Amino acid sequence: MWLFKKTPNLDFMGWRRLAGLVSVILLGLAVGLLVVRGLNFGIDFTGGTVVEVGFPEPVDVAAVRGALDGGGHGDAVAQHFGTAREVMIRLGPREDEDAEALSNQVVETLRDAYPDVELRRVEFVGPQVGEELTEQGALAMLGALGCILLYVAFRFEYRFAAASVAALVHDVVLVLGVLSLLQISFDLSVLAALLAVVGYSLNDTIVVFDRIRENFVRMRKGTTEEVLNTSINQTISRTLVTSFTTLLVVVSLYLLGGEVISGFALTLIIGVLVGTYSSIFVASASALAMGVTKYDLQPPAKEGEEQEAEGEKLRP
Repeated sequence: MWLFKKTPNLDFMGWRRLAGLVSVILLGLAVGLLVVRGLNFGIDFTGGTVVEVGFPEPVDVAAVRGALDGGGHGDAVAQHFGTAREVMIRLGPREDEDAEALSNQVVETLRDAYPDVELRRVEFVGPQVGEELTEQGALAMLGALGCILLYVAFRFEYRFAAASVAALVHDVVLVLGVLSLLQISFDLSVLAALLAVVGYSLNDTIVVFDRIRENFVRMRKGTTEEVLNTSINQTISRTLVTSFTTLLVVVSLYLLGGEVISGFALTLIIGVLVGTYSSIFVASASALAMGVTKYDLQPPAKEGEEQEAEGEKLRP
């Protein structure tokens, strides 16, 4: 790879205790944020009303928010949708008003400031649907982690499976912590991005584990720590190049894609950064901490090879 002209020789396993301390501190902060502030669940999960309106000319979304606030809709979330002439307004659930009456109030409020505003679409998500989506989203995440555990255990070894799941839980918790800190609206698109982060992080981890398995066979005289260090150094260029090219795409989406996909793109940005860190420092270090050795994946020596090796030892 072009990033390194030759394979580096960095002592990643020598830094594992420092990296572990950093991870523990970050995980503690993330869990604390989730407990204290929680996630800012969107209408997809809490229920509510979505109103799409159109304007004859581009409008400032901040001015639209101000008009809604002045009309008694301070809890409304307004953002551009598609173009600068279209605005999506999200309102939380209100038991005393139905979706049609609420949408009419929103449009009448906007017409005081924008007489030519046009109602495009009204969508209502009931609380029961929101609860079902929350349960299904949690089950989707747990199901993904369970399938990953079985896959890695079958392909490698059970301690590698546990280490990969530990790294994925590390990534998911840190991403959720940042979303809680920034109070990003957690909707279905953000959940999709979170599942994509799981797949991305696992892909990086599998590449490292695959090289570790190969080197366990090749480097029979090296210690387990040396094998893990060599494997990470051999794949570090690929890991960084993949992360860099992925970040180019998701940063472009975040900067140019508008507010509709900003939460999706920001979740991916955080996930790629955290996933790159965990594939280098967390996954392999976790496998080492669980006691994996080079003998766990080395094929057993054949009977003839054992006798030949003993004969070599007895020769003068």
